[in-house]
Amino acid sequence: MRQKTKEDFPFSIQVGFKKVIDAYKARLTTEKKPLAKKYLKELLDYIEDFPELETGVEDLERLSDYEQPIITLLDDLFPDLLTENEIKAAAVPKTDIFLAISARFERILNEAGKNFELTPRNFDKQLDYVSGCVLILNTFYNYKIDFSRPIYYDIPNKEGIIKTYRLSVNADFIQFHKTDSAPKITDADVDELLLNPDDLKIWKEKFPPNSYIFKGFTLLNLTDITIDDGISDLKSELLNKKLPESTMASLIEIFRSIFKIPDLQIGFTLYDQANNKFVRMSQDKSSYINSFILDQDDCVNCPKALCQQGIDQLIEKKENFVIANVEQYATKTQHNLLAENLLAKGIKSSIFAPVARGNDLMGVLELGSLRKNELNRINASKLDDILPYIVMAVERNKAEFENRVKAVIQSECTSIHPSVLWVFEQEAERYISDLEKDGIASFRDIGFKDIYPLYGQIDIVGSSDERNNAIQRDLLSQLQIITKLVEKAFEIESIPIYEQIIFRINEFKKELKENLNASSEQRIMNFIYDELDPLIEHIYNNEESLRSEIDEYKEDLNSQSGVIYNHRKNYDDTVQRINRSLSRYLDRQQQEAQKMYPHYFERYKTDGVEHNMYIGAAMVNNKPFHKVYLYNLRLWQLQTMCEMENKFYSIQEGLPLKLDAASLILVFSSTLSIKYRMDEKKFDVDGTYNARYEIIKKRIDKAFIKNTEERITQKGKIAIIYSQKADELEYLRYINYLQKKGYLGEEIEKLELEDVQGVIGLKALRVRVLYHLPDEPNQIKFTYEDMMNEINP
Repeated sequence: MRQKTKEDFPFSIQVGFKKVIDAYKARLTTEKKPLAKKYLKELLDYIEDFPELETGVEDLERLSDYEQPIITLLDDLFPDLLTENEIKAAAVPKTDIFLAISARFERILNEAGKNFELTPRNFDKQLDYVSGCVLILNTFYNYKIDFSRPIYYDIPNKEGIIKTYRLSVNADFIQFHKTDSAPKITDADVDELLLNPDDLKIWKEKFPPNSYIFKGFTLLNLTDITIDDGISDLKSELLNKKLPESTMASLIEIFRSIFKIPDLQIGFTLYDQANNKFVRMSQDKSSYINSFILDQDDCVNCPKALCQQGIDQLIEKKENFVIANVEQYATKTQHNLLAENLLAKGIKSSIFAPVARGNDLMGVLELGSLRKNELNRINASKLDDILPYIVMAVERNKAEFENRVKAVIQSECTSIHPSVLWVFEQEAERYISDLEKDGIASFRDIGFKDIYPLYGQIDIVGSSDERNNAIQRDLLSQLQIITKLVEKAFEIESIPIYEQIIFRINEFKKELKENLNASSEQRIMNFIYDELDPLIEHIYNNEESLRSEIDEYKEDLNSQSGVIYNHRKNYDDTVQRINRSLSRYLDRQQQEAQKMYPHYFERYKTDGVEHNMYIGAAMVNNKPFHKVYLYNLRLWQLQTMCEMENKFYSIQEGLPLKLDAASLILVFSSTLSIKYRMDEKKFDVDGTYNARYEIIKKRIDKAFIKNTEERITQKGKIAIIYSQKADELEYLRYINYLQKKGYLGEEIEKLELEDVQGVIGLKALRVRVLYHLPDEPNQIKFTYEDMMNEINP
């Protein structure tokens, strides 16, 4: 018997066996078998010497004095033939006293350890008190209140695996007696209690602590439901989360409890049916899922990953592929990739289960044990109850990934901006309705009238020159290296072809230094591919002393283009990083701008970042338009362009190449019509008159100031292009405001643009951008010239 614990409860406890004794007395009068009758009579005679067992033992400390008669009384309830199978105990409620216990239950508790406390899962003290009150209502007052709920115990075994048991309680041997402190319980009281199951204060008013006396004992029966509970936990884990986001530690514990293997390892691999290869579930380290098939790779072709038997079982038949002895499998397959991956992880037996819906294989669930034969074809059948939930989780993950792909395509590859999605949805609904009516439907053109356009760009100054310079330096570097290699080969073997090649290389180097255009670049590339590469390969095969230098040369070549790509890589990486950062910044700022008034927005990357915006009543559903929203958006655009100028230079900290930016904004005072062009999947101006706007956009960044050779776009400045006096006055107000806020310099240039084909009469305001340190936006401001002087004193 174990020591008891005392807790606040609606009844005090006396251990009594009156109902058991009464049952034996009743049997004695009806028993026909002589031996059984004799046993019952001797038992009752023996128990008469212990009257307190019938009336009730109030002092629980004295139960040890009655250990033998109690065991005798309960002998029929705990037969020896069942003691190794049943998980059963006669217990005293609200204590940890066991009056009798089966051998199996006692062994389970001993394996759990001395410090283990037998406490129900998610034990709620308040709910426990209410349960005691309901037990009194049902037993003493004969109500039939269903307050039953499953009670579970989580008990570790000697291997440390958590086993789950469901408790059932037999209350046939209990009685309640009312004390003087117990209030009278009426039907109205019961109605009030049932309306307030969570109000412990009311329950304690009706059932004060120790206001009733419990006499008797309870029988506890535990059932091992580890596998069922594990499957239930797995179901909850997978249904509530996406598979990569499921806590791998909890999934592993669930599988370990189901298979009763304390160090079981699990993995998962997706199957790409289109390309017949296995791919990793997630690249996110925070939700990393192990894969025995892939090991450290992100993807592997199926014929390389599996043996033919594995391909037949998993991919063709969609059946489990079981390797009960990995070492034997490795010998049989001559240590193929899968065998090597398993052995490297110490796996000695494994199961690979197909996660499939019909003939569609979506992935492979992987189990691995550190001991041979521990995973086998027999216990692989446990997966039959688990895989349906894995399938659902993978299908949901696949669907969500496809939705993400569609969202990226919607965001990055099409121009159906959320602000105008409503009109596309309306047209799609009409299209579907027409199709269902008579099977004939067409998607009509979508257009908007009386729309105000806004355009801006931040461009890399001299991007073509920078790119050509990078190409030139890389090609010169490559030709110089090849020249040295050929010269050394000529020293070893004086054949005329080497000398002739050196001459031709020098001719190309001279041409590169003087002028680089698309034609000369292509001729030099062809020369390298068609003549120099085969020559270098000849030297490599015939001149062993030059092989190490040729190997170094080959390491410098780009694996895709076959040429040196150092300076071009610096340029491309710098431009990509600038464009990516500016685009993300502009997208974030746009989210705030949309709150002013919904409008269409698109941005695209060139050698810099350009953006279009359209705003007007026709583009918004059920929201009135006022020109104040246009003014807000124009001011927002100018301020955002200033901030992007600052971003442009701060992004380049630590980059190998330094580039300059020039920004412009085009102000178009008239409204225009735009139409969604189905063939190009983008909005464009509609009509000949409106096409003038597109012509201006394409030509203004190359325009010169009238009667000069100076471009209107200059590094360190923003140019605002316009044609109407009203636009000039409007933007002078914005500039004045941003000057006060420290975005723009004091000097404002008013300029006229030289006429270009199809565009005349344009003017411009040009003003310096003020820059600040990235972490001090409100501190010292400086101009582009200040910045250059700091870099190049």
